[in-house]
Amino acid sequence: MSNDLPRDLDVITIGRSSVDLYGQQIGGRLEDMASFAKSVGGCPSNIAIGTARLGLKSAVITGVGDEHMGRFIREQMAREGVATDGIFTDPKRLTALVILGVRDSESFPLIFYRENCADMALRKENIDPAFIRRAKAVVVTGTHFSTAHTDAAQREAMRLMKESGGNVVLDIDYRPNLWGLAGHGAGEQRYIASEKVSQHLLGILAECDLIVGTEEEVKIAGGETDTLAALRAIRARSKGAIVLKRGPLGCTVYPGAIPASLDDGINGKGFPIEVYNVLGAGDAFMSGFLRGWIRGEPYETCATWANACGAFAVSRLLCSPESPTWEELQYFLKHGSKHHALRHDAAINHIHWATTRRGHWPTLMALAIDHRAQLEEIADKAGADRRRISDFKELAVQAAAQIADKEPGFGMLLDGTYGREALFRAADHDLWIGRPVEKPGSRPLRFETEDLGSHLAEWPVSHTIKCLCFYHPDDSEALRREQEERLLILSDAARTAGRELLVEIIAGKHGSLGEDTVARVLARLYDLGIKPDWWKLEPQPSEAAWKRIGEIIRSRDPHCRGVVLLGLEAPEEVLERAFKAASTDPVVKGFAVGRTIFAEPADAWLRGKLDDAGAVAEMAKRFGKLCDAWKKAKRANSVAAQ
Repeated sequence: MSNDLPRDLDVITIGRSSVDLYGQQIGGRLEDMASFAKSVGGCPSNIAIGTARLGLKSAVITGVGDEHMGRFIREQMAREGVATDGIFTDPKRLTALVILGVRDSESFPLIFYRENCADMALRKENIDPAFIRRAKAVVVTGTHFSTAHTDAAQREAMRLMKESGGNVVLDIDYRPNLWGLAGHGAGEQRYIASEKVSQHLLGILAECDLIVGTEEEVKIAGGETDTLAALRAIRARSKGAIVLKRGPLGCTVYPGAIPASLDDGINGKGFPIEVYNVLGAGDAFMSGFLRGWIRGEPYETCATWANACGAFAVSRLLCSPESPTWEELQYFLKHGSKHHALRHDAAINHIHWATTRRGHWPTLMALAIDHRAQLEEIADKAGADRRRISDFKELAVQAAAQIADKEPGFGMLLDGTYGREALFRAADHDLWIGRPVEKPGSRPLRFETEDLGSHLAEWPVSHTIKCLCFYHPDDSEALRREQEERLLILSDAARTAGRELLVEIIAGKHGSLGEDTVARVLARLYDLGIKPDWWKLEPQPSEAAWKRIGEIIRSRDPHCRGVVLLGLEAPEEVLERAFKAASTDPVVKGFAVGRTIFAEPADAWLRGKLDDAGAVAEMAKRFGKLCDAWKKAKRANSVAAQ
């Protein structure tokens, strides 16, 4: 690759963007599917996300509607680290939709809803020369040459890229029905010979530095029915490297003259795996190849990375969400997998989950008011109607939002029993939210509902599951096993539902709390394969205890978000001392404290001694004071470390 100009983007992709709705019932007809998983789709959008996950600075040029689905694509691109400067909003058209399913290992029905949609309204005027010049390469896709205005837009991007000394990549991406060659129900069909399409594609090949396609796509681009003949036809028009995707055989790269045999090109390492869903595999493949190609890696390395990324996608259900991250790819290349179906590899799945989950939380200060039994007791003693607890929790949201003041790093623990309306109000303030699933005070652990799957499916995807377990390492073996079985069930349910998990461990209420007590608990749960995103732990007897906890977490799960400190209704001055001890280890990210903040205001409010504004003010004052104390403790340790 030649690139003399300084650029802040590695690659810009152009063309399709859609919301994919994937049928979650495997092995049936699309007609019979009843529930669907939503994700970003469309070849260029998938590649933009895939390359961003692999560490490239990527962007996409596409169109979305001025509605919920369009905003979803834009927001998800931003979450994935894709530059959104090139996404235009079309006020007249809807965002494209695709409905897909898995019938069997060879049949993947899909329907494109993209007639007069925003992404297919791309025009030459949408191509900003300054934006194109920011990239080292632009990826154009075959489908977007199928209409006059999208064709003009891509050709303009190609022209600008070549003028600026960058590179043009063609993903042939042949969909016959999007060229008008097949009906709406033929979205799965990959190849129909067409002289018109072939002549169209042949006319752009001279400007392409890299051309990627399956055997069927190479045949349509070359205008030949024989693969070798098609490759030679492409070579006659283009000096660019040609990458032939060959399914289970991996791929072969032809940087120069086309050899006598398809096998005689440059081949990377292959990864035979179970075919679960081929849709999106080519986009993951392209992402892996571009990660190497743009960075100047040998073709063999590019091909190996591409094959590995394609293997991940083939072994999983969705498209863009299944693309591996750079860390995940490196782990797989180093360690491989004993599983023919990669989706069953727990170690790889954990890395994938941890490196793609939402948000970044270097600190977390949470007002915990998920309490149910405790607030019922306060209401009963005050002679108040328990239904008023719900109103009080809404006041707590106001208090937390007042202290947060739209800044990141603040959150709440809220329940669905009395906190339903409070949860709705919390969504207005972009707070981190944790929600309990345990029966209050249960030991052995019991859940509020045994149907965890259906329960969690109703939650917003950003909500974190919180589970309190009274667990001491010296409990009887029978009790420990029962508790552990429950936590394993919950851990599996959290991953299946795609929700983060916070496990709260309180050991000191049922045994002595020594310097290694909680560290022993964490080690045991990690041994069982339980890797929560967060831990919530009680104050420890010494800094040494926190050091042991930190060492366990860092050695067993370096991806853990961290620990938040619980309060146990301790006075503010006691908590401030606990903050000083806990903040000595970087694994502790903050606190989630409840009764210290709300118990006295709740009692006064329920007795009519405090009005709404007074309750909000009092909780805000207490929460704010603890936030200041935590920040002070972290600053002191930061200075000491220097």
